[in-house]
Parts: sequence; C-alpha cells; structure tokens
Amino acid sequence: MNKKKILALSFVLCASVSAMAQEDNDKVDLTPQIHGTLRGKYEYQTEEGEGRFEVRNARVSINGNVAKAVEYKAEIDLSDEGTIKMLDAYTRLKPAKGLNFTLGQMRVPFTIDAHRSPHQQYFANRSFIAKQVGNVRDVGATLGYKFNVGFPIILEAGMFNGSGLTNQKNYWTKNVNYSAKAQFFLPRGFNVTLSVQKVKPDNATVMMYDAGAYYQAHGWHIEAEYLFKHYSNDAFKNVNAFNAFINYDIPLRKCIFTKISPLVRYDYMSDHSDGMRYLDGEENEAGSLIINDYQRSRVTAGLTFSIAKPFISDIRLNFEKYFYRDGASPKVSERDKIVLEIMTRF
Repeated sequence: MNKKKILALSFVLCASVSAMAQEDNDKVDLTPQIHGTLRGKYEYQTEEGEGRFEVRNARVSINGNVAKAVEYKAEIDLSDEGTIKMLDAYTRLKPAKGLNFTLGQMRVPFTIDAHRSPHQQYFANRSFIAKQVGNVRDVGATLGYKFNVGFPIILEAGMFNGSGLTNQKNYWTKNVNYSAKAQFFLPRGFNVTLSVQKVKPDNATVMMYDAGAYYQAHGWHIEAEYLFKHYSNDAFKNVNAFNAFINYDIPLRKCIFTKISPLVRYDYMSDHSDGMRYLDGEENEAGSLIINDYQRSRVTAGLTFSIAKPFISDIRLNFEKYFYRDGASPKVSERDKIVLEIMTRF
C-alpha cells in the first residue's frame, strides 16, 4: 500500500471518528449553565441586645459539558462572610455509565449535612458538623460509581492535598489525605450514608467517621447524623458531634408562598480542635492543639416560607438557643439569637 493510499485511509478514519464524535456531542447540550446563590440575613442576639446585617453568601457558578463524557464547574463566592473565595474548580470525566473521575478543587465526599450547598440548607445557620467539625474543601481527585441493586447506591472516594484552598503553589507533602463515602438510597424515601476521612492539618493525623440517615417522603424530612473525630498520639481528646432535625412541608394555595415549613433541630459538639498547633494564641509549631470550639449544644426552631419551587427563594426565620458547658467561653457570634434570612437561588 503506497503512501497516498495510507494518507487517504487515515483521512477517512479521522473523518469518520470526528463525525461520530460530533454526532455524539450533538445529543448533548453544551450550553454553559450559570447559577448563583444570594443569602442576606439579619441576626439579633437576645442576651446582648445587639444585632447586625450580613451578606453571608454571594456565590456565582458556571457549569456544563464540553463533550458527552466531560463536565466542568467553576464556583466563586464574592462574599463568604465578607471575603472572596474560589470554591469549586474541577473537570469531571465520565468514561462509562455510572463511573466518573473528578480532578480539581471541590468539597470532599464526607457527611450529609456538610455536603449541602447554601441553597440546599434547611436552617439559616449550619449545624456544628457542617461548620466546625466536618467541613472540608480541598484540592485532589475523586472516583465515583453509581449503580443499582434494586435501589441506587453511590460510592465516592478521593485523595487530597490537605492544603486547603489557598496554599497550593508551593505545597508538597508525603502524606496522603483521603475521604470515602457510600450512599444507599433505600425504598420508601430512606437513605443511609456512611463516610470516613483522614486529614493531617499539622503534625497530628485526624481520623473522622460519620454515619447518618434520613427519611424524606409525604412532606417530611427527618434526619440524624453522628460524627466521631480521633486525633493521633493523644494530641487532643476525641470529639463527638451529633445533628438531628425534623422538617415538615405544608403546601399553600393562592398565596405568594408555595409552602411553609416548620422545623426544629438539635445539635451537639464536644470540645473541638482544628488540628493546628498554637502558642500564645498564634499558629506555632512549638505549641500544641487547643480548644478552638467549646463543648455546646443548641436547639433551633423556625419557619421557612418558600416562594416558587423548594430552594429557589426561601425566607428563613430561626431562633437558636445555646447551652455551653461550665467554663466555656462562647464566641461572639455563637450565642442565643434570632435570625431572619432571605435566600435566593438563580
């Protein structure tokens, strides 16, 4: 076979592959999707008699497909408690049905409540599990697989730097931080979620184990979650955290609101360390792990008034009652309060 025939055959093959790929991509919507979440709130601390307005989140994201097997997402928060943060920035490959591989910056697969985006939260303020104990976003890679055994199962596992979101350029490590999560979507609205995570913020390895379950059907959402946190070499005592809540949706007709949802939550956290060493109040390798969050429990009760579909625009009215252990020093913003929040998702 001479060179001309080889070139002609190669051209035909390339053209055929290109046509097949184009035909495949023609079935996929490649239009970028732009979303945003705005959360503005007013909080009044009842014992101090002080209040404040705050823009808690002003998130903007863009996501979509560049091919049938390639997804992307980039999300930035223009006001995460007053600061600008790059949150998600990843590409996801889907080489086979149910299988995906993600590389970039993302929330690690761990817990139920910490994995919720702001527009998916039920309460104005996050649980202790979602805010202090199990909240981790990092740079790394994950592998996910979804399959059905009579009910859907989603498995996710990943490896991460442990550097957080802002310390990437000159960060090198011999440690392996990992996270794994299994979700079982059982019949009749039941879900069971199990997850494990290893991090090493400083010199002590931290292992976290989480188990949660919820029921969602007939207007009810009932959820409970427990997290256990262990620090190596007795660097800090074990942390226990618990979160449970009940939400009930009441549909409304001929009203600006489509539904009203009474809800109540109980959450608890024992003395907690962020895993970093401190000396004289500053991060220092010569120091030791300290209590960053004192043991406390909290009861939150409230009403959510929803406009349009759920998680499109909600007015959240909550009252939070804190109970601290003896000798604890409450943080400025972790006290009894009334919260009025308006969340809008677009």
